[in-house]
Amino acid sequence: MSALPARDRLAVALDLPTLDEARSLIERLDGAAGWLKVGSELFTAAGPAAIEAAAAGARVFLDTKLHDIPNTVARSVAAATRSGVGMLTLHASGGRAMLSAARDAAGDAAAGAGVEAPCLLGVTVLTSLSPGELKEVGIEVAIEDQVARLVDLALEVGIGGVVASPLEAAMVRRRAGASLRIVTPGIRSAADPADDQSRTASPAAAIEAGADVLVVGRPVVRAPEPGRAAAALVAEIERALAAPA
Repeated sequence: MSALPARDRLAVALDLPTLDEARSLIERLDGAAGWLKVGSELFTAAGPAAIEAAAAGARVFLDTKLHDIPNTVARSVAAATRSGVGMLTLHASGGRAMLSAARDAAGDAAAGAGVEAPCLLGVTVLTSLSPGELKEVGIEVAIEDQVARLVDLALEVGIGGVVASPLEAAMVRRRAGASLRIVTPGIRSAADPADDQSRTASPAAAIEAGADVLVVGRPVVRAPEPGRAAAALVAEIERALAAPA
């Protein structure tokens, strides 16, 4: 993944309630980001039209975090693949059978539709979760240990990548080498509020830790000039890529 140019390492989250607002943001971004992320809010509000709108501005990252029985997930992955999305999330905690069904469905649907299969991303531990909250849902191990367990599962099943916080990115890179694309939300500069994210880092720190694609939402969406804010992030990513190891 190291060959990705800086622009293709930024995914701007279209975390907006309506399609009109999303289209307005896409226009104001003016192509600054290589990826536009369609999440649950916008997809629930607008459906496939949200994917179509995002595709007019960049490659589409569909972030609906699928987590269901294998057959249901497989059918959803097939539909998303036929729509032409480039990345697609599903919870790695859904298990081996679910992940395998998703992998097979993506390949079959892509071959049938004559499109490229999306990079399936296994969500490890949400960046909003703290160690205490993880214990509340019955996971007693440390966050890094849980992420490592799910990274190993993603490698064994053969999906394309994982979603992990920037604080775990270095561990994931050591564990997976170049075999997985690492997508990191929770990206915040020192001047940005953390919002509801518990595990954050700056763009430069995430890149230095081994992240491939950085997901940024509110710091860009709420900026007076979203295109300029996104371009500044791309410039920071470019500087981090050029820095000596």
